[in-house]
Amino acid sequence: MYKFLKVERSGPVAVVTVNKPDVLNILDTPTVLEIEHCFGALASDREVSVVIITGAGEKAFIAGGDIKEMSVKNSIDGREYGRNGQRALFAIENCPKPVVAAVNGYALGGGTELAMACDIILASEKAVFGQPEVKLGITPGFAGTQRMPRIVGRGRGKELVFSGRNIKADEALRIGLANRVYPPEKLMEEALKLASQIAANGQLAVRSCKELINFAMDNDQDSGLAKEADAFGVCFDTQDQKEGMKAFGEKRQAKFEGI
Repeated sequence: MYKFLKVERSGPVAVVTVNKPDVLNILDTPTVLEIEHCFGALASDREVSVVIITGAGEKAFIAGGDIKEMSVKNSIDGREYGRNGQRALFAIENCPKPVVAAVNGYALGGGTELAMACDIILASEKAVFGQPEVKLGITPGFAGTQRMPRIVGRGRGKELVFSGRNIKADEALRIGLANRVYPPEKLMEEALKLASQIAANGQLAVRSCKELINFAMDNDQDSGLAKEADAFGVCFDTQDQKEGMKAFGEKRQAKFEGI
């Protein structure tokens, strides 16, 4: 179905692989448009509870945008390229299912931006993150200036964006950019383990939690508390809530059906 992506299923977990290892999985326009379409489709797929995204090969998650493509653009074309990337990453961020980035190598520019659009970042010990755009005379264009300071704080975010320096996995973990770091051979195993843990929970509740946390990032606490109270109340009209609490009382694993 896709030329530059590979989508595989492992039960309720979908694994999306950016499959261009010969060019380090760079984000040219066709790839970005495929990502937008793919996550739009996964958002409505009732068989999928959690998504993992990774890059093909051992060298790169996503090495960045396509510099060759960008080098001939004017301001109008550049804006369109940025908007395309932003839409694709918002499709990831706004996907109702949790999305885990399994960062297995270079995640530079658009690669770091894509990882930051995911809910959780798991990194290989060989992972390298960075926003080197200023070294090319451009700004980040796929929401890097917006998500980076929200994740690592204003000071660290400005330092990384202004300097354009790359950071290794251990520093990404220390500053809160990555959630966990694993040996390369364990990365996908651990990503699938985490995804399975998430998928075993009540999916209506998990999706609501994602919506609530995303809402909290851009709104005041009082608004967030009101929205949370509403969502909490809605849970009590679901079969998942009844099954979850019944299973707890019976000391067994709940069997959620997403209703």
